[in-house]
Amino acid sequence: MFSALTRSASTRLGGLRHLGASSGGKTSVLAVTHRAGACAGVVAAFVAVLLTALAAAPALAQANDGAAASKRAVLRFLTDSDYPPFHYFDQDGTLTGFNVEMARAICREMETTCDIRNRPWAELLPALKKGDADAVIASFAVTPRLIKDFDVTDRYYHTPARFAGKTALALADVTPETIEGRRIAVTKGTAHEAYLRAFFTRSAVVGFDSVELARDALITGAADLIFDDGISLSFWLLGTGSKACCAFKGGNFFEPRFFGDGVAITLNQGQADLKAQINAALKRLRESGRYDEVAGKSFPLRSN
Repeated sequence: MFSALTRSASTRLGGLRHLGASSGGKTSVLAVTHRAGACAGVVAAFVAVLLTALAAAPALAQANDGAAASKRAVLRFLTDSDYPPFHYFDQDGTLTGFNVEMARAICREMETTCDIRNRPWAELLPALKKGDADAVIASFAVTPRLIKDFDVTDRYYHTPARFAGKTALALADVTPETIEGRRIAVTKGTAHEAYLRAFFTRSAVVGFDSVELARDALITGAADLIFDDGISLSFWLLGTGSKACCAFKGGNFFEPRFFGDGVAITLNQGQADLKAQINAALKRLRESGRYDEVAGKSFPLRSN
C-alpha cells in the first residue's frame, strides 16, 4: 500500500521530501549530500532562507489552541538519520538535527516526555500507520498524496524558489519585467521550469538535464540567472562548487501549486487532539522566539 509513498526517484527538494510530483511538473532531483561537518557559513545561509520563508508563510492556524486537550504522558516521534542538517547522527552517535530539536521543543511545550527514534525513510509512514509512533517529523512535504492517507499539522517551515546570478549583476528585484530577455538556467522537467515557462515568458528559459549543468551555465556565463530551490541554492552559493561566482537575486517565490505547500509533521488520521496540541506548541514556539533558538542551535549563525 505504501510502496508508492516512498521517495519518488529519491527526490529531495532542498529542505523537503516529496511523496509525489508537484502539479506544476516533476520535482527536482537534487543531490543534497551535506554532512555534519558542512561549512558554518553554508548553514548560516540555509537558516536565513528558512527563517525568511517561515516569516513569509501563512500564519499558523489559531482556531484551536489545544488547551482543552488532555496532556500526554509521552509523545513518540519517528524520523530518519541520513539527511543532515535536518536529522543525522553526530560524531558521538547522538541523533540530532533541526527536525530532532524541533520535536524536543514541541515536547517541552506540551510538558510531555519525548521518545524520538529513527528508521529508514521508506519505513516511516508504514510504521506510523501501524501505530509504532504518534508522529513523523522527517521533512515531509505536504502533498495531495500524503494527506490522502494521513493528517498533517500546521506547517513548520516552507522552502521557497529563488533566483541567483553573478555577484556583479545589479538586480535588486526579480520580476518578469526586470529580467526580460535574460537567459535563465533551470533543470528540465522540474516545477521550477514549469513556473518559469508559465510566468516569465519574456525571458529565455534554458533547460538543462541536471542541476549541476544549470549551475555550470551560470558560472561560465552561458546563463544570466539560475532558478532553483532556495535552500539548495544557499548551500551551493557558499560552497566551493560555486567558485564564489554568484549571489541571490530578488526575493522568495512561494506558489503551492508549483513548489508545494510547506513541510509539516505527519500524523495518523483521526488524531484531532494530538494535532491541536502540536499546533498549539508550534504557535507558542513562534511567538516566544524559541523557534529561532532551535534553528540557531542546528544551524549556527555567524557574520559573513
